[in-house]
Amino acid sequence: MLKSFLYPKNFVLSLLLAAACLLTNRVAAQNELEYVGELGLSIGGAHYFGDLNTRGALNAMKPAVGVYYRKYLNEYVGVRAHARFMQLGYSDVYNKNEFQHRRNLSFNTNLFELALQGDFNFFKFEPGTLDHRFSPYLTGGASIFHFNPYAYLDGKKYFLQPLRTEGQGSALYPDRKPYSLVSYAFLIGGGFKYNISKKVNVGLEALYRFTQTDYLDDVSGTYAGPMVFPALGDGKPSVASLLQDRSYVTGTPIGVAGRQRGNSRDKDQYLTIELTISILFTSYNCKF
Repeated sequence: MLKSFLYPKNFVLSLLLAAACLLTNRVAAQNELEYVGELGLSIGGAHYFGDLNTRGALNAMKPAVGVYYRKYLNEYVGVRAHARFMQLGYSDVYNKNEFQHRRNLSFNTNLFELALQGDFNFFKFEPGTLDHRFSPYLTGGASIFHFNPYAYLDGKKYFLQPLRTEGQGSALYPDRKPYSLVSYAFLIGGGFKYNISKKVNVGLEALYRFTQTDYLDDVSGTYAGPMVFPALGDGKPSVASLLQDRSYVTGTPIGVAGRQRGNSRDKDQYLTIELTISILFTSYNCKF
C-alpha cells in the first residue's frame, strides 16, 4: 500500500489534492461578509412652518411615509435616496395673535419629495456585531418636491394656485408672477439607528427642510385688493375673492390692497419625524 502511494503519479496527485484543499480554505478565510446597503421604509409625521405658523408650533402634525435606499461607503458614512409622500397644513384658528386670527386663512397640501442625503455616524456601525450595532447620526442634503395648496369653501375643495390669490398675473401687479408647484429644499437633521439582527435595522429620524418657496401655504406678500377679483355676473363674489380674504368670517374684511397678508422675506419650512425599518444587503468581499 505504501509503495503504491509512493509511485510518482500517485504522489503528485496527492500533493495537488492537498494544495487544492489548502487554497479552498484560504479563499473561504479571505472572503468576508460585507454590508453594502439597506432598503427601508419610513413612517411618521410632518409639520409646516411659515406665514400661518410663525410661532413654530407643533400642533398640526400630519402623516408622512417614505421608502429609501442607503449605500454604505464605510462604517461611518453612507449616501441615501429617499422618496416621501406627506401632507402639510395649517389654519389661522390656531393663532392667538389678533391680526392672524382675524385673517382666518388656511391651507392643506399633498407633498411628494425626492431627497438625496449623506449620513454620518458618530460611532462605528457594523450590523451583526455586538459592539457596534448602535449609533446616533447626522444627515443632510437636498430635495426636490411637488406641492399644490388647497382650501375648502362651503365644503368644496379648491386648489389655490390657479386662483392667483395675491394678484399674480394681474395687470394691476405685473411684477407678481404665478408661483411654481415644484421647488427644492435644503435638509438637515439627525437620528439614531440600531441593528436588531444581521438583516434588520430600526431607527428614529428628525429632518428639517429650508425650502426655496414661500407659497407652500399660498401666502407670501400683501393683499391684492378686491379690484383684482371682480364679482360674478349675478353680482356674487368669486371663489378667488372669497378665498384670498376670509376675514369676513371673523368681522369686517381687512384685505385692502397693500396690507400685509404674509411675510415674503422668509421662505416656508417643514419637518418630518419618522420611524425607520430596513432590510440589509450583503456581499462577500475578497481580501486578496
